[in-house]
Amino acid sequence: MPTWLLWVLAAVALAVGEIFTPGLFFLGPGAFAALAAALVAALGGSLLLCMGVFVGGSVASVALLRPVARAHLRSPRAIRTGTAALEGAKALVLQRVDDTGGRVKIGGEEWSARSYLPNEAFDPGTQVEVAQIEGATALVYK
Repeated sequence: MPTWLLWVLAAVALAVGEIFTPGLFFLGPGAFAALAAALVAALGGSLLLCMGVFVGGSVASVALLRPVARAHLRSPRAIRTGTAALEGAKALVLQRVDDTGGRVKIGGEEWSARSYLPNEAFDPGTQVEVAQIEGATALVYK
């Protein structure tokens, strides 16, 4: 079996491993490096040269591609949708909010609300911030 084919099989195995390893983006750069090593092997490079290309390519692609992939995993607030987009939004208290309930207005919509921290209460007219959304209830804090 030719050496370049072994490198291609290694690249495929690493790519499949990356698919089943969510969020890490660690095996994918190795797959790219294995493809580079396969190219070197196909051009007649020695096994030692192929190993050097694989190791160097792995380190370089992890250093260059992983930060880009991690940045894309953290979506900014402007891109988030649904209830995730409401986290961090300002709200106006319409009815007294405490740890048992209340009402707030978020972006023109009325929501049921509770205080995020226990034993905290907000009177009508108070500006609060949405900490998170639980079902149809906004958990708010000052």
